[in-house]
Amino acid sequence: MRVAIVGAGGVGGYFGSRWARAGIDVTFLARGAHLEALRTKGLRLISPLGDDHVVVSAEEKADDVGEVDLIVLATKSWQLPEAAEGLSPMVGPETAVVGLQNGVEAAAVLSNVLPGAQVLGGTCRIISFIEAPGVIRHAGIEPTVFLGDRSETRRGLAAAIVERLQGVEGVSLHLALDVEAEIWRKFLFFAPVSGVGSVTQVPIGVLRRIPETRKVLEGAMQEVFDLAGALGVNLPASSVADALAFVDAAPEDGTSSMQRDFRDGRPTELGELSGAVVGLGVRAEVDVPIHSMLFASLLPRHMEAHGTLEFSNP
Repeated sequence: MRVAIVGAGGVGGYFGSRWARAGIDVTFLARGAHLEALRTKGLRLISPLGDDHVVVSAEEKADDVGEVDLIVLATKSWQLPEAAEGLSPMVGPETAVVGLQNGVEAAAVLSNVLPGAQVLGGTCRIISFIEAPGVIRHAGIEPTVFLGDRSETRRGLAAAIVERLQGVEGVSLHLALDVEAEIWRKFLFFAPVSGVGSVTQVPIGVLRRIPETRKVLEGAMQEVFDLAGALGVNLPASSVADALAFVDAAPEDGTSSMQRDFRDGRPTELGELSGAVVGLGVRAEVDVPIHSMLFASLLPRHMEAHGTLEFSNP
């Protein structure tokens, strides 16, 4: 089985390295110093589940990879449209494609430029990041991937992929019968934690411990739950309580990727997280005042990082 990982950061680097160690033919698409390190030194993984160093195949262009069985896009959400446009050299008639981006719109973005029957729904859970070129640190949460079919014409495609990737050490892989619900379950946790964490710039252990921030977090989760219901997504009634339990079990010093991007002045996924809640709320006529506040509060820094706004920092 040939797998291409587009975006060799915390998510793609972790799962790709575990699959490569298990003998799966994995090629990473990367850029810059990270690409050079992957080519010359391999990929070093630091994880509480076991450190590793894997010699990997890495390319800069899809043309140098050729057709594969599975493409996993693990770029930032705002990078996905451009990444999707460049996939065609790796896509054959039997290729499956999945985006593991944060947010709820990855499959729709991919289906705009690729045959919809080949696009799987997918989501993942992990706290991981690039510590240095060629080095991925897994900082917490059991590394988990959910895949599921979205097209009736290719029913069984996700099951075939899961069967071929099953049993890899360090990866919990699941076939989701309702993959949209799994995507929204993560969204219900991740969008609130990212928004509140980015505004406060404190770790998750502080967010959950202070009654005032915990109340805001719970309210933001309830907004996503209500929005999902209005959009026809079937989430369990316990979803908010489950998400809070997940928060309580997370590492004390854990932070979201968006929070770290705001901290470091990098482009952020605000539009695909808090912004998506606001936009979908308008469409579904669901009030989301907490997410509206989070989005408005973070928007200037988001625009600055994306180069659409300039101002003097205090």
